[in-house]
Amino acid sequence: MNEKEKTVQSAPILFQMLIFAAVLFVSQFISNLMPSTFPLPTPVVGLVLLYLLLTFHVIKLEWVDSLAGALIGVIGFLFVPSGISLAEHLNIMETEGVRLVIVIILSTVVLLVVTAYTTRILLFIKNRFGRHASTLK
Repeated sequence: MNEKEKTVQSAPILFQMLIFAAVLFVSQFISNLMPSTFPLPTPVVGLVLLYLLLTFHVIKLEWVDSLAGALIGVIGFLFVPSGISLAEHLNIMETEGVRLVIVIILSTVVLLVVTAYTTRILLFIKNRFGRHASTLK
């Protein structure tokens, strides 16, 4: 049987929950270590940590794929508390709404430009040096 023909089986859901819980636990610890002048939200630390663990193959994708897919499926419900909080603080939107919208638009444009140029640089590096690395093998 070919390597591509092998079917990959997901880990049990409790094991996947344990991995996510462990990542969030470590992320909370790291977030608490950050100075108060530079607060880093636990979910952001968790995403970076999970990405690094997956990138360096400490955690296999099959170990977290089912639960991650399920969480992505209900992501709309996860934003309901933010919407309720926003509705509770409409007075801030009334006084600072225009500034907030401008900041959101500008930050989105900056994010898109930085992402585009970073991708362009990485593709240039890959195309420039990737061919030479494969011919050395």
